[in-house]
Amino acid sequence: MVLEAEGAVLVDVWAPWCGPCRMQAPVLDDLARHVGTGLTLVKLNADENPKTLQALGVQGLPTLLLFRGGRVVARHAGFMAGPTLAQWLKTAGVHPEAV
Repeated sequence: MVLEAEGAVLVDVWAPWCGPCRMQAPVLDDLARHVGTGLTLVKLNADENPKTLQALGVQGLPTLLLFRGGRVVARHAGFMAGPTLAQWLKTAGVHPEAV
């Protein structure tokens, strides 16, 4: 789905034991309530997908990967607060309606 999506896809790579991942979750939940059709949000459990993490070069959690056209166009490791996340997305060319 991520590789074939029409618009941008934000993948949240997380793990249940990761404290910063638990902090990132409500920020992404808020983003999900405000995004339009130009951005899809997806969660990827690191513990359940080690081969995918290796293929994507994920080394820390949480990691946010922004895909467009089946390719990673931006990545960020570590927690991001809402305003910082909004700016990061805008810098990458994604403009959620109201973040």
